[in-house]
Amino acid sequence: MLLFLDTANLDEIREIAAWGVLDGITTNPSLVGKEKQDFKKLVQEICKIVSGPVSAEVVATDPEGMIREGRDIAKWAPNVIVKCPLTPAGLQACSTLSKDGIKVNVTLCFSTNQALLAARAGAYFVSPFVGRLDDINQDGIGLIEEISAMFAVQSIDTKVLAASIRNPVHITKAALAGADICTMPHKVFKQLVSHPLTDKGVESFLADWAKAKDSVGAIAAK
Repeated sequence: MLLFLDTANLDEIREIAAWGVLDGITTNPSLVGKEKQDFKKLVQEICKIVSGPVSAEVVATDPEGMIREGRDIAKWAPNVIVKCPLTPAGLQACSTLSKDGIKVNVTLCFSTNQALLAARAGAYFVSPFVGRLDDINQDGIGLIEEISAMFAVQSIDTKVLAASIRNPVHITKAALAGADICTMPHKVFKQLVSHPLTDKGVESFLADWAKAKDSVGAIAAK
């Protein structure tokens, strides 16, 4: 399963990219708006930092506007993925853009049938939202499992991108449920590497090493 960062903040992206484990970026209008920068320039800068897919979302709500924006966004960088919402207009835009050879991430997916429609429209990625389903007492991870199973049975190439990730447990369960990609906030990405026993182990090793050096130094002094 590939690991994406769900952010438009350049500092967060640079930090995680330096680990050598970052496969891509997802953004949305809310995340981009927080950065108070020119949309195109921001996306192009992100694409310089990350060589993998970078999703940039259209903001038009009509199919013609989505198609027009999508064609423009696709020119911003070689690794840009155009992001469209899972609405009738979004499906129409996805169908047209995908026929143009443009990769589309269909977002705001909340059902298996919606995922099937996105795949039929030619989506490269479909993004089921795990956390938002959990928020209304529905099974977000169950949806990932169901879509993954359906795509396997039907030999559908569209990739399942687990989104709206709230914690590390979501990531483990998404991987076990068959998600191709998981995108997460910076905070959750950092939680993946954190474990108190790792921290304690490093402290213990360093303390033992310091003692050993002191002992060797004392012996050499004699």
